[in-house]
Amino acid sequence: MEEGGLAAGKSTAAACDGWIVFEDEAGQSMTPPRARSWGRKGSTPVVRVRGRGSGRVSMAGLTCYKPGSRSRMFYSVREYRGRKSEPKGIGWRDLLVRAHIQLDGPIVLVWDNLRMHLVEPMRRFIADHADWLTVFQLPSYSPDLNPQEGIWSLVKRDIGNLAAADLGQITRAVNRRLKQIQYRPDLVDGCLAGTGLSMDD
Repeated sequence: MEEGGLAAGKSTAAACDGWIVFEDEAGQSMTPPRARSWGRKGSTPVVRVRGRGSGRVSMAGLTCYKPGSRSRMFYSVREYRGRKSEPKGIGWRDLLVRAHIQLDGPIVLVWDNLRMHLVEPMRRFIADHADWLTVFQLPSYSPDLNPQEGIWSLVKRDIGNLAAADLGQITRAVNRRLKQIQYRPDLVDGCLAGTGLSMDD
């Protein structure tokens, strides 16, 4: 979505007194992400990973904006350890319904064209809830226009030097950081500012 597309979404939201909601997902495995740190000159700091095992922590998030209202952020975190009985994806419908109830207003959802967003059950869900849900798709390869990407950067920066012993430790760290961000609307606003987009009237 270009800035003009956001303007169209904003007009739609304003017409129905709704929220512009950006969606994205991310994941974290047992391998720590790269992060900046202090070290002695000429000596590269090394974080040794103590834990063993596989698996992945899946994260889904919604950053929500409405002129005149405090910015909000909702998230869902799920562990996936590779077992057949475990679902790989996030329950998007539950997350969207929860956001709709707590925001108490219509949602203009902005997300990318990930395959799971285009499947028939998701299309049917959108059609069935057209009274409060309108969807705009970002163009391919445009993470710079999605403020939720900024949220993931804040999370991964904080866990970059975490030498987790197991997947549960990563999950707890991710949940803790997301909860902190959830209570910091200034950080949520900063992620929008980082895209160059604005919710000003």
